Amino acid sequence: MPGNDPKRIGLSVDVKPHAYDPATQPELFEGVLARRVVAFLIDVVIIAVPLILLAVFMAVFTVFTLGLGGFVFFLYGPIATIWALVYYGLTFGSARSATIGMRVVDLEMRTWYGAPCYFVLGAVHAIGYWLSVTFLTPLILLVPLFNNRRRLLHDMLVGTIVINNAARASALRNAPFGGRG
Repeated sequence: MPGNDPKRIGLSVDVKPHAYDPATQPELFEGVLARRVVAFLIDVVIIAVPLILLAVFMAVFTVFTLGLGGFVFFLYGPIATIWALVYYGLTFGSARSATIGMRVVDLEMRTWYGAPCYFVLGAVHAIGYWLSVTFLTPLILLVPLFNNRRRLLHDMLVGTIVINNAARASALRNAPFGGRG
């Protein structure tokens, strides 16, 4: 009788498989680690330049107010943190799922099951990076050497993966040397 069936309550958890396999799609992972370092350096400059300009403005403001404006430096830490979170959130949450530095070197970030990133995931990824670097600096550099997807520790913690963008992957796939290099 249909009325006697047990009722389902709670959440259904469907575990999605990894969308990207390095064995069948090596062009997605080719050279990602080295280009990721370059992308990071570009992003550091993009984040630091406005913060340096802000610090100069705060210093000039403090001088013009004869030291009374020195209180604005208490706002510098929160402003720097918010700026970095907004930068990562907006760039990872954009249609390209990549920071400006990652776009320059043809990388993009996806969730481990293949979906594009979104604002909150981008901000949480940045926080995960800062925390993992703060507490485990030497160890996080070893993690990508021991997994075939070359994911860093904070990528694993938040469920993301960095791969070559579609244009670069296609060029590597069609390369005369078989996609290796």
